Amino acid sequence: MQQVYIGLGSNLGDSANHLQQAISAIAQLPKTELIKASSLYSSAPLGAVDQPRYVNAVAHIATSLTPIKLLDALQHIEHVQGRVRQGERWGPRTLDLDILLFGQHVINEPRLCVPHYHMHARPFVLIPLAELCPKDFVLPNGQSLAELLAVCPPDTTLTRLASLELLA
Repeated sequence: MQQVYIGLGSNLGDSANHLQQAISAIAQLPKTELIKASSLYSSAPLGAVDQPRYVNAVAHIATSLTPIKLLDALQHIEHVQGRVRQGERWGPRTLDLDILLFGQHVINEPRLCVPHYHMHARPFVLIPLAELCPKDFVLPNGQSLAELLAVCPPDTTLTRLASLELLA
């Protein structure tokens, strides 16, 4: 089974509840085991700033699904929870699920790029990811998570909200 990290985000409706429901749905995927979920974090939106703040988290799973089968399953979860894809990058959404890391694989396909692009510059991804990974965690490109955190642009708007276990 592959160790996989999934980024979760929402800024429409009850965002914390959307993430809790997504974690529950991910845990029910075939050939998949939910290992742990990070705390929830609130962050300012990327791109258009005239939208609500995001709630973000990261989930760690073990799965024997292929990367594309997992992507299909995650997009189905997004759809069930009301995600409407309008082609707008960084726009408001009920749920966004991104495969951040899929084992030590580097994937460059039209539908999927792993490690997730720009995760190295996003505190709302790296900080919850660091909650779930060992201190010496190394990404497929050979960089350690600690190195990425050290050079990541600071985000003074990032706020830890709660752990997902507290919301259950």
